[in-house]
Amino acid sequence: ASAEGLMSGGVLPVMKHIPGHGRAFADTHFALPTVDTPLEELRRHDFAPFKALNALPMAMTAHVVYSAIDPDNPATTSAKVVDQVIRGEIGFDGLLMSDDTSMKALSGDFPTKAASILAAGCDLVLHCNGVFEEMSGIASRTTALSGKSLQRAERALTYIKDRDVADETAIRAEFATYFEAVA
Repeated sequence: ASAEGLMSGGVLPVMKHIPGHGRAFADTHFALPTVDTPLEELRRHDFAPFKALNALPMAMTAHVVYSAIDPDNPATTSAKVVDQVIRGEIGFDGLLMSDDTSMKALSGDFPTKAASILAAGCDLVLHCNGVFEEMSGIASRTTALSGKSLQRAERALTYIKDRDVADETAIRAEFATYFEAVA
């Protein structure tokens, strides 16, 4: 419902953090968490919401190691997680972007991070903090979108709808009545 509402307002939603972040106890802004949950339990619980929403246009990866899938690499840089879980089991074929590369969960310099993210199968490398030297490092290892990545980006743009022309005043008035009913 949230995604539909965003799209009806002309905004593309980004489903995150695929294939799940709820079991991660470390803050990926500062450290790399490892989730040691068995694969069958991940399939039943953690992957389920993403599978149900796999037709959304865009998703963001998790900087989380899932030891049952790839004990050596976080999802963002794991071809096994991207290919077998995100694209395979979950069935997500939309535009896949990394989580922010300036977070401390990923190790290495920025060119290496960018190359690893793209090699794993992500379509886009996300960098958010605006530090020019870091952005230059990311840019040094990326190219223009092409192939399936370009197709996914073009398909994502088709999800943008004309902005909903609903009467905002009427909607707010209706919304207020729901609070009156419980007061």
